[in-house]
Amino acid sequence: MKRLCAFSFARRLFKPRTTHSQESKEKMEQSPIVNVEDNFDLQESKESMEKSPTVTANNNFDTQSATENAKETGSYAATNIILNHEFSDGLHSWHPNCCDAFVVPGGSGYHKGLAAEEGCCYAVVSNRKECWQGLEQDITSRVSAGSTYTVSACVGAAGTFQGYVEVLATLKLVYQNSETSYLFIAKKVASEECWETLEGSFSLSSMPDQVIFYLEGPPAGTDLLIKSVVISCPSSTACDSSGTSSVHTDDDNIIINPQFDDGLNSWSGRGCKVALHDSMADGKITPMSGKSFASATERTQSWNGIQQDVTGRVKRKLAYEVSAVVRIYGNNVTTADLRSTLYVKAADNRERYIGIGSVQATDKDWVKLQGKFLINDSPSQVVVFLEGPPAGTDILLNNLVIKHAAKAPPSSPPVIEDAGFGVNIITNTSLNDGTNGWFPLGNCTMSVQTGSPHIMPPMARDTLGAHEPLSGRYILVANRTQNWMGPAQMITDKVKLYLTYQVSAWVKIGQTSGPQNVNVALGVDSQWVNGGQAEISDDRWHEIGGSFRIEKQAAKIMVYIQGPVAGVDLMVAGLQIFPVDRRERFRHLKKQTAKLRKRDVMLKFSGSDSGSLFGTFVRVKQLQNSFPFGSAISRTNMDNEDFNAFFVKNFNWAVFGNELKWYWTEAQQGNLNYKDADELLDFCTKNNIQVRGHCIFWEVVGTVQAWVQSLNKNDLMTAVQNRLTGLLTRYKGKFPHYDVNNEMMHGSFYQDRLGKDIRVNMFKTAHQLDPSPILFVNDYHVEDGCDTRSYPEKYIEHILDLQEHGAPVGGIGIQGHIDSPVGPIVCSALDKLGTLGLPIWFTEVDVSSDNEYVRADDLEVMLREAYAHPAVEGIMLWGFWELFMSRTNAHLVDAEGDINEAGKRYLALKHEWSSHPHGHIDEQGQFSFSGFHGSYEVEVVTVSKKITKKFVVDKGDNALVISVDLS
Repeated sequence: MKRLCAFSFARRLFKPRTTHSQESKEKMEQSPIVNVEDNFDLQESKESMEKSPTVTANNNFDTQSATENAKETGSYAATNIILNHEFSDGLHSWHPNCCDAFVVPGGSGYHKGLAAEEGCCYAVVSNRKECWQGLEQDITSRVSAGSTYTVSACVGAAGTFQGYVEVLATLKLVYQNSETSYLFIAKKVASEECWETLEGSFSLSSMPDQVIFYLEGPPAGTDLLIKSVVISCPSSTACDSSGTSSVHTDDDNIIINPQFDDGLNSWSGRGCKVALHDSMADGKITPMSGKSFASATERTQSWNGIQQDVTGRVKRKLAYEVSAVVRIYGNNVTTADLRSTLYVKAADNRERYIGIGSVQATDKDWVKLQGKFLINDSPSQVVVFLEGPPAGTDILLNNLVIKHAAKAPPSSPPVIEDAGFGVNIITNTSLNDGTNGWFPLGNCTMSVQTGSPHIMPPMARDTLGAHEPLSGRYILVANRTQNWMGPAQMITDKVKLYLTYQVSAWVKIGQTSGPQNVNVALGVDSQWVNGGQAEISDDRWHEIGGSFRIEKQAAKIMVYIQGPVAGVDLMVAGLQIFPVDRRERFRHLKKQTAKLRKRDVMLKFSGSDSGSLFGTFVRVKQLQNSFPFGSAISRTNMDNEDFNAFFVKNFNWAVFGNELKWYWTEAQQGNLNYKDADELLDFCTKNNIQVRGHCIFWEVVGTVQAWVQSLNKNDLMTAVQNRLTGLLTRYKGKFPHYDVNNEMMHGSFYQDRLGKDIRVNMFKTAHQLDPSPILFVNDYHVEDGCDTRSYPEKYIEHILDLQEHGAPVGGIGIQGHIDSPVGPIVCSALDKLGTLGLPIWFTEVDVSSDNEYVRADDLEVMLREAYAHPAVEGIMLWGFWELFMSRTNAHLVDAEGDINEAGKRYLALKHEWSSHPHGHIDEQGQFSFSGFHGSYEVEVVTVSKKITKKFVVDKGDNALVISVDLS
């Protein structure tokens, strides 16, 4: 369904999260984020563990015989349940428990007394404030009740201690309905002189909800050193067969104590306090379900809330759905945005926040908050928390469920009977019957007048082809006292679900003192839908064009024309609303594409065998289409090998969603972060993928960091210059494009603060620092007719103004965030912009529909229109993988890697736009074909040998002749 243009900024996943990373970290250190072990008395715990009937440990196990048996049978290698047991992959799968940790390569001499072989590594656990702090790993899914496991760890210590210290191996056992317990496994004295082997065993008589293995023990201030850890089951068959009982199923909730049946066990406050209630507000607030609910109270920041650490219970590359029952209370706040968020700390200590879902919560009723997330890597810590309401307002949580997300059933293609392509659904559009079928919306007057255009508006004419002339009559709407007043008509029974409708009309306004917006709008029950807009500042007739689609049955659909301010007359002529035949348009575009993107090729064979080649089989394979087809990617995507494989195989250009933007590279003043961009650029370079530089600046105030907004004029000018110098010199020659100042048609932060010249100076300075890249303008709603701020004529004026003042604008970026696209409307915008003679790129294309087939059709419209237009030189998608896109229902591949109908359509178009001819050499020793521009390989097999040759088909009007020497 058509989105409200004013909501356009909500479309972006890649927008700055105004986080509290540093402040949050400091608050977390003061808050009860850690679990029971934070206040755990080691000796008291050991005594209680000895009384626990659910676990057994034997540190007097005959370790020598077990070790020898393991070596003989290879069971250590076969059944070691510890991941990354020798730290060859850094701290992957390990988590420092309330302390710091890092990995040291062997042979580095980091610790003089202890040496590791060249090529080996060991972990250093430092900044330990308590003896129980150490290094841990969640092994829940890899152990089972009833089996005996042996433990062998190579450990050491370093610090200011004298003599020896003890290192302990411990299990933390978490149960939903009882207290967390700890199982002592074994201990070993260690020193700075040599590595020691700590050995023991354990078994579980019942299966806890969570099992965490960790090493601890040395006194505070002493570094704990770990070279390797092995936990194995002597009977690998028994372990393998029984171990599946501990693996979470799709129906398992990974949240411990989700309804607070066990009080606040496993829950804590994130920078605030949490409390348990059976009621509040004198009994007016009671649980929706169960007996209790929790509150996050004494919140001093919007990010404060209730949280649970789910480390080890979330699996990488699995999609999880989240459902929470929530409400708010206090501080005279009646409604607020309440969000669920995931805090993720990577193995290399990089932190990020993942938005899961949000809901408008109230103080009147419980509401359900829902969302979905996926983690690509294996982080060292994962915490889910609720946040959002203003400080001082309590967050109430009744229950929280996080489960493996069920697969959505595949869509079916919509069945549309009697579509009536090209048939106008407006009654009495010619006004031959006066105003019959029309009514005035509001207290205004309507009359029929003559003198409007007889010709069909151009965009509609391109769709409908030959058509009868218009009547020349129009509706005059006078005595308008509100801007929404105008002519209206009910079309409820005429609109069919999932059909794309094109809107076309001539509009004109009476005398006015300034530009006025005119809008064809639809009232779909209580929702406003945009059917097209035009800005008018003179007394001429103007074309208005747009489109819409309805995907849910509505009780009432009304079309009306509105917009000019009160007191300004409105005139409307020839309103047409008709369903579009996309397939007919596609047939036309295929012919255009063949003329534009293909070239005749003649392969001429020569050599000693050329005389006998007549009839020899020739196979030509296109290796790659040279036209840029790209996608947005992010650093976290690179941790998913399935994502990488699809991306590298199906795209040849990239753009970073966030990682090059100023709010990402310098979130805090002077704190530069190019690590993510560097790693993404390195990935693309290794895979021969070119990258667009997006973006140097972003004019929209909501995307500008708080510290930048707080600068005075002189300091802001200095910061802008530093940003240009730092970015352009660091990546000189590495980005062939830059979006210099993003979305200047929709924002003016830098211009308002530094003057109009700053925009030109940004382009000039960027070109001086790096002359090689093409410098682009980039904006949205240019191509769809729904936004008067950025329609093509205004965009052209903007570009010409920049150029006239010396800005080296070299390319035009059209983002392409679009709904229900109609080919002739998109093409009309491209034709107008093409008059500037600059290359046009679609830079951020995405389309959205809950039906995959409709989404595929929308995507095909955009791709075919762009590829068939001579001014377009590249197409970038704004992502393709579910949960990593700015819009819902826009993905081509679901979160767990299944390609949907939209993805299949993209791949089918890529296949259509590649050439793989085959045939036989003719009597003249030639083989001819017409091929899409790009790189090729030809293979010829003669009686004596096989010959292959690579060649490139570039642009050109004449046939390309390629000589192939067979000698």
